[in-house]
Amino acid sequence: MDHTDIPFAECATGTEGEMLLFALDRVHRQFAWKTGGLPVEQMLQKHPPSELTLAWLVQHLTRVEADWTARAQGRDGDETLADVDWDALAHEPDELRALWFQTIARTRQAWTVMATDLDTVVPWYGDDYHVNRRRVLVDILEENLLHTGQTSIVREAVDGLTGNDPP
Repeated sequence: MDHTDIPFAECATGTEGEMLLFALDRVHRQFAWKTGGLPVEQMLQKHPPSELTLAWLVQHLTRVEADWTARAQGRDGDETLADVDWDALAHEPDELRALWFQTIARTRQAWTVMATDLDTVVPWYGDDYHVNRRRVLVDILEENLLHTGQTSIVREAVDGLTGNDPP
């Protein structure tokens, strides 16, 4: 799979929810492009003193997006990833990226429904703190933007790929 497998449509005049999902779709395409087409050695390549790898970034965003979306749905977290052996999966870049693609497809479906009511308030990591779905979606977008920027820098160091949007 690659960035072209992520559905993407221009959104010049959408609702708040549609516009946030458009931004998330766009950053997902950028992330897919920046992490695609690399062998395991390059997915696991470190750039000292940093321990950050492209494989770790894929793993992290998979887990964050699944967990935070589940919490926005009022669940305690995402149980679909509970049995994943992340250490083993890091050495299988195609399988790791396939899991990320499956996760963003599943969470995108959930957000398509939830984006119609971003004012719904949900507990956030306990009963003492509550946020609305808008806040969760903005946080997911922010997390993706942050790590896509990191991915861009790491990918350039790995093989020289540069640019903001896939060709």
